[in-house]
Formats: sequence, C-alpha cells, structure tokens
Amino acid sequence: MNDINTTEERLRGEIEQLKRQLEEQRKRAAAQEQSSGKGPTFRSLLVVLLLVALLGVAGYYRGYLPKVQREHVLAVEAQSTADSLPLVNVVKVGRSATTGNLVLPGNIQAVTEAPILARASGYVRKRYVDIGDHVQANQVVAEIEAPELDQQIKQAKASVDQANAAVQQAEANLEQGRSNENLARVTAERWKKLLDKGVVSRQDNDTYQSQWAAQQSNVQALTKAVAAAKSNAGAAEANVARLTELQSYLTVRAPFAGVITVRNIDTGVLVNEGNTLLYRVAQTDKLRTYLNVPQADAGSVRIGQTATVTIPDLPGRTFPGVVARTSTALDPATRTLLVEIQLANPGGILSPGMYAKVDLAVPRKNPPLLIPGDTLVIRADGPQVAALAPGDTVHFTHVELGRDLGSSLEVLSGLDEGQLLVVNPSDATREGARVKPVQSAAK
Repeated sequence: MNDINTTEERLRGEIEQLKRQLEEQRKRAAAQEQSSGKGPTFRSLLVVLLLVALLGVAGYYRGYLPKVQREHVLAVEAQSTADSLPLVNVVKVGRSATTGNLVLPGNIQAVTEAPILARASGYVRKRYVDIGDHVQANQVVAEIEAPELDQQIKQAKASVDQANAAVQQAEANLEQGRSNENLARVTAERWKKLLDKGVVSRQDNDTYQSQWAAQQSNVQALTKAVAAAKSNAGAAEANVARLTELQSYLTVRAPFAGVITVRNIDTGVLVNEGNTLLYRVAQTDKLRTYLNVPQADAGSVRIGQTATVTIPDLPGRTFPGVVARTSTALDPATRTLLVEIQLANPGGILSPGMYAKVDLAVPRKNPPLLIPGDTLVIRADGPQVAALAPGDTVHFTHVELGRDLGSSLEVLSGLDEGQLLVVNPSDATREGARVKPVQSAAK
C-alpha cells in the first residue's frame, strides 16, 4: 500500500515537470511561428503529440490506478477478514464396520471342578498329594483310619449269621407244620368216611375237620415267617455291603484327572463323613469363561462362533476359543445374554480364576455411524455435536448415542454419513459462527 502511494506521488511530480517543459516548448514554438510568419512546423506538431500522450498518461494514472488501488485494498481486507476467522479441526462422520469386535470381560474357570469330601469318619492316616500336583483318575490321594468301622463290619456279619440261622429255623418249622397239616388232612378224610357210614358221631368228625383247617393256617403263617426271616437276612447282608463299601472310602481317590487346587487336611486330622473338605480338583487342559452379552448384540451370537481370548498379564498372547452354549434367554435384571466360551489351555499357561478379555466377531446388519469421542459436547439438554452447515457456519445438533468404544462413539440418529464435525469445540465455536475448517484424519 505504501509503495503504491510513493509511486503515484513520483509519477505525478514527473507529469507536472513534463507539463512545464512542454508548456515552455509550446511557447517557444509559438513565438518562432509568429516571428517567421509561417504555419505550424514539424516541431510544433511533435510538441502537440507529446502533450496529448502526456494527457493520456495522466488520465491513466488518474483513472485506472485508483481502481487497482481500490481492488488491492478490498483484497487485503478480505484476506484479513479470512485470517481473522477461528481455525477449527473437522472430521467426517464415518460408519462402523459390518463386523464389530465386541470385547467383554470374563473370568476363566475350569470346565470340570469338584470337591473331594470324606465319606467315612476317622483320622487321616496319610496324604499323598498337595496343591499344584497333577493327579490321574482313581489315583489315591489320602488314606483314613477308622478302627470302629472294622468292628461295625464284624458286628454286621454276625447279624447276617443270626439272620441266616433264623431263616433255617423258620424253614424247619415250616416243614414240621406241613407234616402236621398232612396228618390232620388224612385223619379228617378218614373221619369223614366213617361219618358217611354212620360209625362215628358228627361232633367227632367236626373236631378233626377243624384241626385240619388249623394246621393249614399254621402252614401259611410259617411260610410268612420264612419270608420275613429271609428279608431280615437280606437286610443284614445289605448292611454288611454298605459298611464294606464305606470301608473302601477310607482310601480317598481322585474322581478324574486334573490338578489339586485346594488342600485342607494333613496327617492326623480328624475328618467327618460328608462334611470335611479334603481336596478340590480341577481339570485345566480345557477352560471356560462366561460373558454377559448386551441385548443389542445378543441376536448375533451363535453356538460354534469363534472368539479370541487375551490376558492383560500376558501381552502379545492370544488364545482361540469357541462359543459352547448360551442361556438362550436374557437376564431381566441386566438385559444381557449369558454365553459360555471354551478354550484349550496348551502347556497349562492359563489358570482358573484369571481375568480375561474376550473378543467376539459379531456381524452387523445395520452398522451405526461412528464419531470421535472428542467431538461430543455434553449439555443440559443432552449430547450434541458441532456440525458444519453450508458457508462454514457452526450448527449444534442433538444426537442419540449407542455404545461407547473409548476413543469413538456410536451414533444411532441425528447425523448423516460424511458430515463434517468440529473436533474439541472451543468457546469461539458458537451457534451460527463462521469458522475456517481444517480437515483431519478420522480417529
């Protein structure tokens, strides 16, 4: 601007000097013409032409130069106005992938885990395993000493002998009763024949007939007595079998192959039947973890679906898993679906009780829009984002949020794909304010 003014002043000075020189030459030419009495000469014509050119240059500087100056001023003002607009970083609204990575927390558990309880009361004679030991199925893990159980078995066997003797006695009584019943039958038949011939009285015949009936009833009673004696003998034998089976539990064995995770006994400790926990054994070659899948993704989980399990304490290691089963019903309290993930445990790296993160590749039919978390503005009337309207003006739009993915958020409604949003809106980013956007890469 200053250079233009300086040039204009210099040109104006030169024009004034040329005007004075031309005016002097014009006067000298006119004087010479008057003195000579001749018409215009070539020199006078040249002076006139120079005068006309000078007037043209003066008109150029008086008309065109101010116009250029005004245009330059307007451009400078426009540039200063553009430079005064606040710079804002903007990012485009994108869409989530058709396959979402649903990461949920879970606790690793053993697929099979069982407590080993004492089935017989007594003192621990010896224990053979401790926590962390690997055991096989039916391996002896402890022995219990119970001398009173041996006496109970002897007593039960004696009861069996008594019951068998009672059975034999009842059978003998039955044989005797059958013999008496047979004699009474023969006697009654003879007296009936004598009665028919009129040799004996009716009273004597009735007496013998009643004796026969009584012997028949006695045989039936003795038969029942034999059956009862046999039942008592069977009960005594069952008691012996029960005590013998209970005696076999004095040798405690592992129910299946696994690892001892808990030990609560030592040699000489008194244990009670069915109450004392001796050990806890778990199978660790295959593990499982339970997940609570939100309602929005519950319909996308299928049995046999693959999953990736990671442990925060084991960076860089991933363990493949598979969906073994689901509850097929949502928990009404949390609106989540219970899902069981099973995974192999090669080398016993994983342990029951570990905290894990499970990544499920969940397909999405209608993936929602995705915005960076630093574009969200929380106000009293709800969550909003600063979107760019035509003319680079700011317009705050209400949005309905979905899942929070940490650095990004899902938007269910309120925005369109490809729309520009202001990142980290400041106080200068007001409703309707013009800004100068600078597009950045989406996070």
